[in-house]
Amino acid sequence: MSKFVLKICLCCLVFFFGIQAFFAQNKHSQTTTNLIQPEYLKAGDTVAIVAPSGILKNRQGEVQQAVDLLKSWGLHAVVGKHVFSQANHFAGTDDERCEDFQKAMDDPTISAIWCARGGYGAVRILDKLDFTKLKTQPKWLIGYSDITALHNLFHNQGFETIHAMMCVSLTKDLTEIPETVSTFKAAIFGESLSYTLKGSSYNKPGVVTAPIVGGNLTMLHTMLGSSTSINTSGKILFIEEIGEYKYHIDRMLQSLKRAGYFDNCAGVLVGDMTKLRKNTTLWGTSIEQLILDALADYDFPIAFNMPAGHEKDNRAMILGSTVKLTVDKDKSTVVFEK
Repeated sequence: MSKFVLKICLCCLVFFFGIQAFFAQNKHSQTTTNLIQPEYLKAGDTVAIVAPSGILKNRQGEVQQAVDLLKSWGLHAVVGKHVFSQANHFAGTDDERCEDFQKAMDDPTISAIWCARGGYGAVRILDKLDFTKLKTQPKWLIGYSDITALHNLFHNQGFETIHAMMCVSLTKDLTEIPETVSTFKAAIFGESLSYTLKGSSYNKPGVVTAPIVGGNLTMLHTMLGSSTSINTSGKILFIEEIGEYKYHIDRMLQSLKRAGYFDNCAGVLVGDMTKLRKNTTLWGTSIEQLILDALADYDFPIAFNMPAGHEKDNRAMILGSTVKLTVDKDKSTVVFEK
């Protein structure tokens, strides 16, 4: 065999195995373009309240308050059969929680599915859900935290979703959470959403217009390598977290990084990092610096101080929607396109 033919063969082998490796790494990341935007709500529409995750022990008051809030906006509400069921950690067995969620997905009279709380458990029903009917009658999914698992699933099935407050987010005095409630209402009724964020010396300036995806960091990390891992290529990634050690957050970011999660990312929007736990061995830097260090290899803009996550001020966002993110040291803006 001539050296020329040998070189050609070697090049072909390198190309072939390189392509194979690329697809092996990305076989679970779904490419989603032109996501379906369900119809925004209008007076007379019906919202289903379901509990796909943790138990709602002694939370009947918040759920009733949620029903009353929807009614005050001219909406009807139906509460899932198993919302107050109890199966150890969960709001009913996996089958019961799935039954309520599937019924809400399939019911043509339902316009939105509002999750009563997060906690843990949504991942256990992901593979049980059937999107056949939902694809003919799209509807909004609403929630945050553990509901990130469902946001990812809906996103990979081709739907926009709403990252916003849940029923247990409500307080007796709603004036304590005015922006949380008002932006939730704006999101479900299709009103404009735009936010001006406090500046940060840690901000990495830049301007980018791209779809926004993401949610709770632990859940994004949990989805890695599965069919519900999201493709972040060309997108702005939103992250928030609660109750973690800094080294846990770094470990998750490093894992996502090694999996190529940030390679073609358009930007990162950092929400609340709430109730961070202190390890006996201190991390040594702020959470902002930790994130910057983990993402130091990338040149996309990074904005801190997005008021979304596990604090009382939890602004609504349309995941999958295109936003213009403008980041400066003195302030940042997040403007959702209609």
